[in-house]
Amino acid sequence: MANWNDPNMAASGFPGSARAMDQAVDAGLRSYMLSVYNYMGSGVLLTGIVAMLAYSTGFTLSLVGSPLMWVVMLAPLAFVMVLSFGINKLSTGAAQALFWAYAAIMGLSMSTIFLAFTQTSIATTFFATAAAFLGLSLYGYTTKKDLSGFGTFLIMGVVGILVAMLINLFVQSSALSLAISIIGVLLFAGLTAYDTQKIKSMYFYVRGTDFVGKSVVMGALTLYLDFVNMFTFLLNLLGNRE
Repeated sequence: MANWNDPNMAASGFPGSARAMDQAVDAGLRSYMLSVYNYMGSGVLLTGIVAMLAYSTGFTLSLVGSPLMWVVMLAPLAFVMVLSFGINKLSTGAAQALFWAYAAIMGLSMSTIFLAFTQTSIATTFFATAAAFLGLSLYGYTTKKDLSGFGTFLIMGVVGILVAMLINLFVQSSALSLAISIIGVLLFAGLTAYDTQKIKSMYFYVRGTDFVGKSVVMGALTLYLDFVNMFTFLLNLLGNRE
């Protein structure tokens, strides 16, 4: 009969099992985060391809001044709302399909930046955003500091930015526009680190469940939004206009 009080067993048996379990969890977490980044990166790539095609074929120019422009501009919001509020009712396949459709329609919406900014400044800003995103997301993934306390502050900041943008539609203040761009970059930089840590933490709740696939899609959508918004604000701040 095994002697459970044997110190040799405690020292050699259970620690090995614990290490194996920790390694399995770490491998699962890495696979989960890699899937999130793959979806997010592929979504950004799809958006960029659609945007360039829409602009190069003249479709973007044909949208200007037409009622379809409003459809293209507002459709991405509808996709985000469906994914955010209906994710529990959607299958994993449906959530994935909606994510790809959202990335494509965002490409049509964002193609208008080619009418306002030079292609060189768009490319430069994109790579600057990508470098910043990678650094901030890596920080959020590796830091031991709990960033959850910043969540409320950052979300309130985003709401404030939206209100300021709405006001600026009427007052057309260049100073307010500059302030919005600077604060917007800082807010979404912070959200990139915060959301990465939150997505990482979410894995421990969904691992081993049927929700893992949908959690990957929602994590990718969150980081996609952080990237696109940071890029947009940075482009307004640094981009050279046509």
